[in-house]
Amino acid sequence: MTLDVDIVHHQGDFLLETRFESGGRLTALFGPSGSGKTSLINMIAGLVRPEHGRITVDGRVLVDSEKRVFVPRHKRRIGLVFQDARLFPHLSVAANLRYGRFFTPTAERYAKMDAVVDLLGIGHLLERRPSGLSGGEKQRVAIGRALLASPRLLLMDEPLAALDEARKAEILPYIERLRDQTKIPIVYVSHSVAEVARLASEIVVLADGKVAASGPAARIMQRFDLLPGDERGEGGALIEAVVARHDEAFAMTVLASGAGEIRVPRLDLAVGAPVRIRIRARDVMIATERPHGLSALNIMPGTIDMVEPGEGGAVEVRIDCGGTPVLSRVTRQSREALDLKPGRKVFAVVKTVSFDRANMAAGPRGDIDA
Repeated sequence: MTLDVDIVHHQGDFLLETRFESGGRLTALFGPSGSGKTSLINMIAGLVRPEHGRITVDGRVLVDSEKRVFVPRHKRRIGLVFQDARLFPHLSVAANLRYGRFFTPTAERYAKMDAVVDLLGIGHLLERRPSGLSGGEKQRVAIGRALLASPRLLLMDEPLAALDEARKAEILPYIERLRDQTKIPIVYVSHSVAEVARLASEIVVLADGKVAASGPAARIMQRFDLLPGDERGEGGALIEAVVARHDEAFAMTVLASGAGEIRVPRLDLAVGAPVRIRIRARDVMIATERPHGLSALNIMPGTIDMVEPGEGGAVEVRIDCGGTPVLSRVTRQSREALDLKPGRKVFAVVKTVSFDRANMAAGPRGDIDA
C-alpha cells in the first residue's frame, strides 16, 4: 500500500501543510497534541475536505482539489477506529460486529466473521452488551466492526489513549496480530513513543501542522530531536531479531540479531519467531575494553560512527554493531574520559532487565489474508 498525501488546509489560525508518502504496513502519525494528526486522519477518511491538495491510496485518488475530486466517505472503503469504541449500547457484540458489513456490497466483502472473531479473541463476548465489556474488550470489538467492513485501509486514531496501562498491554498484541496477519494497511495515530516503536513500520512525525520527518521506524526512533521533551528518554535503537533458543534454567530467551546474541527475560515465543526490541539509549553503557566481572549480560562489540551533543551535559553516541546501530546517551565527562570519537572500537553493554515488556514485541510476519 502506498499512501500519498499533499494537502494544505486552514482550521482557524492553524495551518496544516503536509506532504509525505508511505508504503509501510503500519504507518504511524506521531507528534504532540495539536500537531495536526487527527485533522489529517479526518481528511484521509473523508470527514473533512481539505482546501487544497491531493490524497491517493494505492494510486486511487480520494481527493484532488485541482480536478474537483472528493470521494465521499462511504465510497472510500476506509475503516475507522477512534479513542472511544463508539459501540451501539443496545446491540450485542455480535450485532455490533455485523453492523460493520452493512455498507459494503456483498461482492466486495472479503472479511469473514469467524476469522475476525478469532483474530481478536472475542468469541466469548458475542452475546454480551457493550456495558458488560472492559475498555480493552470494547476496543477489540470496535476494531472487529471496522474489519468486517472489508476496508482497503484502516485508520486508528489514538485507539489506546483512553485506556490504562493494563488495558493497553491487553490490546497491543491484538493490534500486532492485525498488522502481521492481514494485508490491510494501517495508519495509526499516537503521541506515545513506546506504542510507535512497538507497532510502526514507517513513521511520519508531525509538528505544528507540518511534516518534521518521515521514514522507516528504526531510523526515525534514532532522532532524539524529533521526540517530545518528556519522551526523549524513550528514544534509541529498534532491532529486528529472531528467537534463537530459550535458557530455561535462568528464565531467559536468547535472540539472534545483527548486533549479536541478546539475552532478554523469557519470552513465550517459538524458536525462530521474529521479535522487535527497543534498546533505549539511556540503558546502554559504553566500555572501551571487553568487560569482565559484570552483571550485565549483553555485551556487543562495535565501532563508534557518530558522536553528537545532546541536552544539558549529555552526549549521543551511535555505535555500529555488525551493521546494526545501537545508541547510547552518556555524559560529556564520560566522553572525554573514555576518548569516545568516531572510529573507536568499543562495547555496548545492556542489562537483561532493561528489556521489559514495553521494549519487546512480536516482529513482523508474512502476509496472511484477512
